[in-house]
Amino acid sequence: MSVHVLLFDAGSENEGIHSLELNGATVVLLFEDRDDAERYAGLLEAQDFPVPTVEAIERQDMEEFCSNAGYEARFVPSGFLPQTPEERLLIAPPEKNMDVTTWRDQPDPEARPSEEPISTGNSELEDFRRRLEGLL
Repeated sequence: MSVHVLLFDAGSENEGIHSLELNGATVVLLFEDRDDAERYAGLLEAQDFPVPTVEAIERQDMEEFCSNAGYEARFVPSGFLPQTPEERLLIAPPEKNMDVTTWRDQPDPEARPSEEPISTGNSELEDFRRRLEGLL
């Protein structure tokens, strides 16, 4: 069974996956319905977030990826109706988002091989960035 995830810069060296921080866990949303994923992407765009691409990926592959990366895969079934404020985040992004400008700020390994990666000063964001870089 395929699920739909939101990818930023899909297919590029800077590819990233959309995630949420919920109760200290990094959560990746796995949408059953492509239309739900596209609606969520549109809501992100309306918040001046980078525009994600909706990609269909096998659910088992995404769950394995999330498990290996230390993320929580959260399945969002078609017709999902939230019962709690936390569940509401599965169908609409939070009003306040983390700064995502640094996820693209990776040094060019050919131009500056001895430089360290750019640091944000936020250890949680740094840890997330390192995990995303490990995906490439």
